[in-house]
Amino acid sequence: MDATTEKFVASRPSTVDSTAGMRGCGLANLTWVGVDKEELRQRLLMPEYLRLAMRDCIKRKDATAIPDHLLLPGGGVADMAPHAPMVVFINPKSGGRHGPVLKERLQQLMSDEQVFDLTEVKPHEFVRYGLACLEKVAAEGDECAKECRARLRIMVAGGDGTVGWVLGCLGELNKDETSHIPPVGVIPLGTGNDLSRSFGWGGSFPFAWRSAVKRTLHRASMGPVARLDSWKILVSMPTGEVVDPPYSLKPAEENQLDEGLEAGVDAPPVAKTYEGVFYNYLSIGMDAQVAYGFHHLRNTKPYLAQGPISNKLIYSGFSCTQGWFCTPCVSDPGLRGLRNILKIHIKKVNCSQWEEIAVPKNVRSVVALNLQSYGSGSHPWGNLKPDYLEKRGFVEAHSDDGLIEIFAFKHGWHASFVMTELISAKHIAQAAAVRFELRGGDWKDAFLQMDGEPWKQPMNPEYSTFVEIKKVPFQSLMINGA
Repeated sequence: MDATTEKFVASRPSTVDSTAGMRGCGLANLTWVGVDKEELRQRLLMPEYLRLAMRDCIKRKDATAIPDHLLLPGGGVADMAPHAPMVVFINPKSGGRHGPVLKERLQQLMSDEQVFDLTEVKPHEFVRYGLACLEKVAAEGDECAKECRARLRIMVAGGDGTVGWVLGCLGELNKDETSHIPPVGVIPLGTGNDLSRSFGWGGSFPFAWRSAVKRTLHRASMGPVARLDSWKILVSMPTGEVVDPPYSLKPAEENQLDEGLEAGVDAPPVAKTYEGVFYNYLSIGMDAQVAYGFHHLRNTKPYLAQGPISNKLIYSGFSCTQGWFCTPCVSDPGLRGLRNILKIHIKKVNCSQWEEIAVPKNVRSVVALNLQSYGSGSHPWGNLKPDYLEKRGFVEAHSDDGLIEIFAFKHGWHASFVMTELISAKHIAQAAAVRFELRGGDWKDAFLQMDGEPWKQPMNPEYSTFVEIKKVPFQSLMINGA
């Protein structure tokens, strides 16, 4: 291992070995400025017969619908497989006006069949029909298909929500414990891009993006692979409440709250349940309320959504009108601290017992964070000193440590100082599982957001709504672009 690699691995203890085809690659070449277009194409481009077979299976939504004329007699040999076969998912609605042009550029560098427009091909369709097609051809003795499947890497051009969507669909492969999970890299086209920042892909795509595309794909073909925890969320509420959840929350067949913690008399006699997975954060309170209002504004006036910079400016201005920075009327229950409606229970690592954690006084936003990056690159948990960690019973936070950090903001000014890293957030706990209990009273609604997707949660004056977070048993694989 060369010196550059040693330095990189030391700074990222979560870095793991890549696939067998990548083990001989050092990182020194990642700083290479000039990337030859044809050489890059040879590294990424799968043989035409495999590309067309996957394309046809996805179109027909049948992994077995492979025309005989597309397959090579006797199957392909391993030497035909490229060094780093790659597919790209692109959200053309992200990145302002650059989305469609970027898609065309990616197709020029690779091929039409290896670039998927998410408005036309959904990630689960690629997994169920495209990858399954490749596995079927490999199972019939095609060594080239076998190597392509083992070496496959995926890039996602979009925001954090798009990346999470793709990771969630790839998670289906964990049901079959023998399937290799392709690692994922990011071309950041969103507003916050915290997943992208956490794994070395930056906070935005450069203005000189045409040349940057080649360098990004080259880095993606060479970069080491790191692990990422994901967290399952279960939202259980009284039946009859009308809620419009984000697309990443789906109705659950049954209430699966942990039986080790009794909900008691506050539990509704009949509950309606939603479930989903997040990778970055879940927040409750005023920051989610501001995000909800901003998203509503952007949906009703789409001409305002012209790109990340304009989004941030509008978001900042909108937050000033919602009572986040000043509280115009303290008698409004919607502007009081969360302590009035919220209880927090946690499980610590290697502990089967739940314990209640006090909600700090006068906090108006509580966040459960998985990544080191939040709110467009800030680090609200902070770089805590060893003596403080020991005093609080915390450990150094990583995105693959099986723990989630819980902290709070008092108001917009407090959040602003935290986000500029002048101070740390109000630390609450570090946990392996969390249950939030929300109870109405004077509050008619609470606001929550999960990886940038906000929603309004109706509050019941008689019964509680429960939000439970537990670690998903498997980890996602990310390509590190640093």
